[in-house]
Amino acid sequence: MKKEHVAGQKKAGDIMMYALSTCIWCRRTKEFLDRLGVEYYYADVDMLEGEDREKAEAEIEKWNPAGSFPTIVLNNSECVVGYKPEDLKAKLGL
Repeated sequence: MKKEHVAGQKKAGDIMMYALSTCIWCRRTKEFLDRLGVEYYYADVDMLEGEDREKAEAEIEKWNPAGSFPTIVLNNSECVVGYKPEDLKAKLGL
């Protein structure tokens, strides 16, 4: 699946965010992660096509059956759904 990498000064684990390019809460979550200075990956699902989109949708469904955005998967072991900066900070240990 095609995903974008955002380099950061801090490595706070493996962070993968599934987002929509038009979603304000997704944009705010990206900005929040940028302010924290953490490294993360993201995929704007609405910009993906074919097999990449199918893989992203299957991964979202696994972590967040409601299929809402943003869906942030942390260390492939837990998930934060929506714009929840305090939850993210706590789960990332920041």
